[in-house]
Amino acid sequence: MAAFLYRLGRLAFRRRWYVALVWAAVLAAVGLGALKAPGAADEGFSMPGIESQKAFDLMEQRFPGATADGATARVVFVAPHGEKVTAAAHKKAVEATVAELADGSQVASAVNPFQAKAVSKDGTTAYATVTYKVASNDLTDASRTQLDKALDKARDTGLTVDAGGTAMDDGGGAGGMAEVIGVAIAAVVLLVTFGSLAAAGLPLLTALIGVGVSMATILSLSHALGLSTTTGTLAMMLGLAVGIDYALFVVSRYREERAKGRAPQEATALAVGTAGSAVVFAGLTVVIALAGLAVVGIPMLTKMGLAAAGAVVVAVLIALTLVPAFLGFWPNAVLRRKDRKEGRTQEAADNGGTRWARFVLRRPLPVLILGVVGLGALALPMTSLQLGMPGDEAKSTSTTERRAYDALAEGFGPGFNGPLTVVVDAKGDDDAKGAAAAIAKDMGATKGVVSVTPARFNEAGDTAVFSVVPSTAPTDEKTKDLVTSIRDERPGIESETGATYEVTGTTALNIDISEKVQAALVPYLIVVVGLAIVLLLVVFRSLLVPLKAALGFLLSVLASLGAVVVVFQEGHGASLLGVETTGPIMSLMPIFLVGIVFGLAMDYEVFLVSRMREAYVHGETPAQAVTSGFRHSARVVVAAALIMIAVFAGFIGETDSMIKMIGFGLASAVLLDAFVVRMAIVPAVLALLGHKAWWLPKWLDRILPRVDVEGEALTRAADTPEPVPADQEAARV
Repeated sequence: MAAFLYRLGRLAFRRRWYVALVWAAVLAAVGLGALKAPGAADEGFSMPGIESQKAFDLMEQRFPGATADGATARVVFVAPHGEKVTAAAHKKAVEATVAELADGSQVASAVNPFQAKAVSKDGTTAYATVTYKVASNDLTDASRTQLDKALDKARDTGLTVDAGGTAMDDGGGAGGMAEVIGVAIAAVVLLVTFGSLAAAGLPLLTALIGVGVSMATILSLSHALGLSTTTGTLAMMLGLAVGIDYALFVVSRYREERAKGRAPQEATALAVGTAGSAVVFAGLTVVIALAGLAVVGIPMLTKMGLAAAGAVVVAVLIALTLVPAFLGFWPNAVLRRKDRKEGRTQEAADNGGTRWARFVLRRPLPVLILGVVGLGALALPMTSLQLGMPGDEAKSTSTTERRAYDALAEGFGPGFNGPLTVVVDAKGDDDAKGAAAAIAKDMGATKGVVSVTPARFNEAGDTAVFSVVPSTAPTDEKTKDLVTSIRDERPGIESETGATYEVTGTTALNIDISEKVQAALVPYLIVVVGLAIVLLLVVFRSLLVPLKAALGFLLSVLASLGAVVVVFQEGHGASLLGVETTGPIMSLMPIFLVGIVFGLAMDYEVFLVSRMREAYVHGETPAQAVTSGFRHSARVVVAAALIMIAVFAGFIGETDSMIKMIGFGLASAVLLDAFVVRMAIVPAVLALLGHKAWWLPKWLDRILPRVDVEGEALTRAADTPEPVPADQEAARV
């Protein structure tokens, strides 16, 4: 692989204009496709294999058209303090607003709250449900403007008016100053690391080009593949982070080769053949981990994983082709000014990396204990992890959706925002109405149920649907217990009535998702960790180094999950991040962290430890090898980690609670893995193990394929002078 990449880097350097034009053409093509492509199709959330999804599918089958995915808006009217919404003036204003809302060209219906009995018992709150003919993504600006104007007009009458529902979703997604700040911090880190504007700008430029290609491709395919805005956000987040890092590794190795006196073309080829090999391996681990998300069985998660994996592939291709092409355009600009003048520099024997390595080597046991205990303490809160899916209750109180949620909870009870939908299948029973009534009566008597709505039957009369309103909030553990209790009663009711039922609705769906994700987490973790051990066995040809790397990865993931629980579930320091409401952690968060952090952790492991192995193979003692690895790689790994932390932390500024949580989780995971695990625990363990760290059974050594990730053979060949032909040697004599 190293030889192939060497030739690729050499070709990209020599044919730099062609490479640049090809990438420009690709960017233009996908950009044009993104401009002409229709918006993302709103296919909704689905998860095969869970009860709530089966119930929803049954409803679509038995009630054709009734469960269409048209957008909805729930408009909440609250009377001024001491007054009632049923007063003549307020009632007139509410009815006028509903009539105005019903007049929209995309509106299917707008239900009058006084006719639908959608008024609270104390008469202070009422709500109207507006149903649209199209999905949220297909709502026109005119429809959204009409909704906003109707709400403002109603507010002018003295009522407090807010709205929630899918119609209020404007698409969201990434965008804003937070990401710009993250890129700016990355630029500063690169400038400090390289001491050259060109060297700092090149990784940023190539990463932005890669993100542009990835995002334009996702937008072009979003309608055809049903990709959401969240899918694009994850791809942007990862594409930007790894794009900068991979270019950073190649440029850093190029400068190292130039410092040895090599010509620009040869230095570029060697940089791509050595650091590029590590980039390919690191990118492969990220891609496998992301693509592996498909085994969880959640279509949305699969799409997010594959889209992000595509962005990583683009980042790898950019690092292997466009980066060397740009080095061909500016071979000396990426060097420090003094290096350009001198033409050749010698790498310092001592730097911050070597000093830190020697510190750890002198005190390996205290460093190891402190690192492990610290991460263990951070991981402890994870034992109280509660999974769920954030809704309007997790949004800022400055949003109308959150205010509508709070108003409904206060007027109708906390469970009103998360009713359960019960689908009764009479199985051909002639007395379907009697069976549905018996089931509804039994559920109404269940502890924790506030009310049960009248059943609604399909045309065939063999299926009924009714709603059950819990007494507790959708994310409350008591609501989960209630759903479990209702489902546990099914065998007895089925034997009595001959009919069966299933429970669905947003609340039940979230509960089922959480349970499925929890069940899939351990098997997925085993697969990912097992994969890490196998891959690192091939790379390092050592038995203990991969085990150490996998255990360190587990420590960093568990500690970052613990940090997420502390902030987003327990609320410690939540206000500093703009988190106004705490609650269960997003169900997909553990899977995201395991999948993404695995790849990123292997990045640092490869770039740091491979240089140690190279030094050990060349005859250095284990301690000397650790020092050599830190001398060559510590500065670059620290810079790469700081860049990733800056990019991920930038997404904490997003208003979307899910994106905010992912950004915080990834930033904390990279911080802990890079600076605690890789920079402290790894050298401490290697120091304690000594020669045993690089031991591999002979039978396993014969079985494992040989992969020259760091291009050792390539480097040796480049360092060995070519033999002088015999006739020339004779002539010299």
